[in-house]
Order: sequence, then structure tokens, then C-alpha cells
Amino acid sequence: FATLSPMPGLRAWVGRNAAGLTASLPARQQQALAKELGVTGELAAAQLLAALDGVTQLNERSAVARWLLRAAARYLGATQGDAGRLVDAVARFHLGNGARVERLNWLADPSPKGLKQSWGLMVNYLYDPKRLDKHRALLARGKVPFSSAVETLQD
Repeated sequence: FATLSPMPGLRAWVGRNAAGLTASLPARQQQALAKELGVTGELAAAQLLAALDGVTQLNERSAVARWLLRAAARYLGATQGDAGRLVDAVARFHLGNGARVERLNWLADPSPKGLKQSWGLMVNYLYDPKRLDKHRALLARGKVPFSSAVETLQD
């Protein structure tokens, strides 16, 4: 079975990490973002964050939307502290129970709360009874189990 789950800390995490997330993009993707935002010169993280305020007007295939989906995928694998604890409590719960990150859903929660927490993004966690132990073992080794579609978003 699969869940449709929130990412309650996504927006705050992206706000803290936007500069690094933007700087780590290949030059081609940075140029596409700058063009879409009408920026001449170097793209600033603040410009991206400002564009996300209009997330409900964005096309899911836009460069800004792709940037946000990439950031969300990275957020779900982000850890903190020496123990490598996942930043997102919901991810910690589902992944700790053997699920894998299956899919990111664009504007799945357009409520005011959903927009405030995660720009409306939600995540599906897939529970495959035959793979629960495998996924738990991966997580114990510090590797978050992602579907190939979500793994690709991180590149």
C-alpha cells in the first residue's frame, strides 16, 4: 500500500538551504532558471524563493517547479547530527517502518497549511511487504530508499 503524506518542514529547510541547492545545479539548469525568472546575471536564491510564492500559478514542468521538486527529494534524504537522523519526522516514521519514497506530488495539498509547510507538495511512501526488511537495512546503512523516479530528481 502507499501513503499520501505531508512534508511539514520542507519550506523552512529549503529557506535555509536555497543558496546551496541553487549553487549545486549544473550551469544549464541555472541558466534555465534565470531565463524563466527574467534574471540577467547571477541567479540568487532569494529570487527563486520569491517565485515560489506564486507556486499555484506554476506549471509543474517549469524550471522553478523542477527546482522545487529536486529540493524536496533532497530534503527527504537530508540528515542531521552525528547519528544521521532524517530531518523530516514523517519520513523518519515511514522509512523506519520499511517504506520507500515513491513519488512527489505537485500541489497535492493546496490548502493554506499545505502551501505554508511545503508549497503544497506531498509525498507517497510505498510499503512493499517483500521489501520492508531490505529498505530498513538500506536506511540503517545511511541510504534512503528512493524509487528510480525520485532518485533521478536529485541529479
